[in-house]
Amino acid sequence: MEYRRLSPDELEDISSRILYEDNHILIFNKVPGEIVQGDKTGDECLAETLKAFIAIRDSKPGKVFMGIPHRLDRPVSGIVVFAKTSKALSRLSEMFRTGEMHKTYWALCLDSPKNESGDLVDWLVRDERMNKSFIARKGSATPGAKEARLQYKLLGRTERYSLIAVRLLTGRHHQIRCQLAAAGCVIKGDLKYGAPRSNPDGGICLHSREISFIHPVKKEEMTVIAPPPASWKGIEPFL
Repeated sequence: MEYRRLSPDELEDISSRILYEDNHILIFNKVPGEIVQGDKTGDECLAETLKAFIAIRDSKPGKVFMGIPHRLDRPVSGIVVFAKTSKALSRLSEMFRTGEMHKTYWALCLDSPKNESGDLVDWLVRDERMNKSFIARKGSATPGAKEARLQYKLLGRTERYSLIAVRLLTGRHHQIRCQLAAAGCVIKGDLKYGAPRSNPDGGICLHSREISFIHPVKKEEMTVIAPPPASWKGIEPFL
């Protein structure tokens, strides 16, 4: 099997962003702009890049398996879990589906929430054409509306922004982006949901910070934490 040859700099970068790896799973720290799975853009996705990396690193002559049990939006950074075997993929996919993967995100927002912590419960409707979600004003009575629940906590403020931790209780399209914006906490760089300007890297300041779960094969408790992008200035006291 032929994979793209990666440069020494690419190999070093990819290696530095592997947060955990064994024979069954690989957990990676994605940067804004990378896509987890191939899409209509035709850009190389992380799954293919990691296949090429493992083929080179491990001198594998055959096909490398890299299963995708979940996704992370292109402008978002942070933890992505990949499966290195079909057995792990099946189990991880079911764990994500049933909510056994406990995910915490960090969001750098333009304003602070009214309360330092709390729950947000809304009904969201996805507009496929606009690739955007909206709060359903009629709640569950709105056709296609799905309940969206999250918990948030204000961690503190930098000179210009609020750092908010979010724990997802459901997994809806653009859920954190839409719900925080509706609560008056627009994420830095998120033009789609009301930010006044984009970030230089084209991403948004939403980061998949932590994931906790039971290993799908070893059955051990795991918690993995991903450092946020270096462009997030002023958050050092919260790390």
